[in-house]
Amino acid sequence: MKHKAIIFLPDGMADLPLEELGGKTPLEYAHTPGMDAIAARGANGTFLSLPEGLPTSSDVANMSVLGFRPELNYPGRGPIECASQKIELGPDDVAFRCNLVYASEDGILRDYSAGHIDNERSLQLMQALQEEFGSSEVTFYPGVSYRNLLVLHGKKFSAAVDYFKPDSSADMPLDELRSTPADDTPEAAATVAFLHDLEERCAKFLAAHELNKGQSSPANRIWPWSPGKKPAIENFSQRYAGRKGAIISAVDVIKGLGRCTDMAVIEVPGATGFIDTNYSGKLEAALKAIEEYDLVYLHIEAVDECSHLGDLKLKLKAIEDIDAQIVLPLLEALKERKDINFAVLPDHPVPIKLRKHTTVPVPLAICGPAIPEPDSVQFYSERETLKGSLGLLKEDMLIKKLLGL
Repeated sequence: MKHKAIIFLPDGMADLPLEELGGKTPLEYAHTPGMDAIAARGANGTFLSLPEGLPTSSDVANMSVLGFRPELNYPGRGPIECASQKIELGPDDVAFRCNLVYASEDGILRDYSAGHIDNERSLQLMQALQEEFGSSEVTFYPGVSYRNLLVLHGKKFSAAVDYFKPDSSADMPLDELRSTPADDTPEAAATVAFLHDLEERCAKFLAAHELNKGQSSPANRIWPWSPGKKPAIENFSQRYAGRKGAIISAVDVIKGLGRCTDMAVIEVPGATGFIDTNYSGKLEAALKAIEEYDLVYLHIEAVDECSHLGDLKLKLKAIEDIDAQIVLPLLEALKERKDINFAVLPDHPVPIKLRKHTTVPVPLAICGPAIPEPDSVQFYSERETLKGSLGLLKEDMLIKKLLGL
């Protein structure tokens, strides 16, 4: 029988034991009967999503889960998100992810998301930056909330720039977080100098902007990071024997991976990338998509955002909402289908106490026709899946198992 598969991907869900939860992780503490059912009906293990030597970021991790080998062809987050917005990059363009952030007057990065700035205010600020600083060398593009883009045009610019991830740099001095050249070329040095100047000019402009007046976390700086040039990643169908894949996500980095690999990108109105996302819309989209596509990749960003905020209460709520509003209803709606595998795993851990990504392999559970004999694991969590029969999966092992290849 030809297998289909649905992957539930709660971004950043894995964590460490917490004293305030009685030594449990948030995943162990939360009520997750849907995820537990996958673990109990199937087989469990771990997945290596962040190969050594690469950024510990969601683009790398999700490329890994989808089997696209980022250690061989990682393009940078900027160009992936450009692909999501259908921004065509030229051969001399360098694309950066560009956060709107809040830094305090004493020069400390306080909020990587400018208070999870709403889409409308972010759009207006990015348009204002384009009007003020856009040129033949610089283009600003609005995205979703704080997640925006900056593209530099011209042979004088290089993608060889070392940077700090803003969501991993909370409460650190800006002077310790400046980008640096990643090689000895004149282009790398010129790019870094250009960025530093542009950042300071934008900071002065944003600090005086009317939309930032009276805000507790004003969007008073830009933060360009994860640069790269036009991606060249293998087509999903070519990699997986003609099978068709679909992605459901609120955020550009995941939708961009879909467009880079010719997967269908299914837009869900009201999908925000936070705890107020349209869960029912994602559920409905997944049910429709599994009829047409062989693999449905259901990505939910909310847990990651709560983890970076260091908000344990919100993280627990996000985990339980995903289980109650997406995982359980999907399992119930498709319980008669014998051709569908279900998998659940996060793309990477974000320990609530660290508020940044770590490289520990993530917990994985699979049930369905790919698993004829369940193992003894009864609950889905970081510690329980280590007892399972799958062992450590990596590269394209997960997708091939789910699709029966």
